[in-house]
Amino acid sequence: MEEVKKEVTGGKSWNLLPSCGKEAGNLDIIFACDGAASVGQVGNQVARDLTNRGIGARMCCTTAVGAGSEPHVNLGKNAKRVIVINGCANKCASKIMEQRGVKVDYEYTISEMEVKKVPTLDFDEEDVKRIAEKIAEETGLNLNKKSVS
Repeated sequence: MEEVKKEVTGGKSWNLLPSCGKEAGNLDIIFACDGAASVGQVGNQVARDLTNRGIGARMCCTTAVGAGSEPHVNLGKNAKRVIVINGCANKCASKIMEQRGVKVDYEYTISEMEVKKVPTLDFDEEDVKRIAEKIAEETGLNLNKKSVS
């Protein structure tokens, strides 16, 4: 899977993600919390970091799976592996996958990784880096770039 760039308004060049609909069977799909607390924001940023840095990894919309979007549910069902990153002990992302019949290969919960749940959208970039590297190591994801978070 080659990185693709696309010219957008304003002369910026953006990296396009692999088409998860076409390539799900070859990709590790990451579903993450994006809750309105520090741990949810860390989880989302970790997923973004792994997507931007990981070879063969791509985050997908957890909310769409929860809403029952059949294409998104099928992405999870057809993925090479599914990695779920929950924010807190509620484990909403994991519960969504369970309810939709998506097998989870790796499950992480940010609040169990030395990050306190605080009612803020702010978070420590060092937590993101540490957790992304831990998940990459445990899952065997190959990180190809420096942290972008």
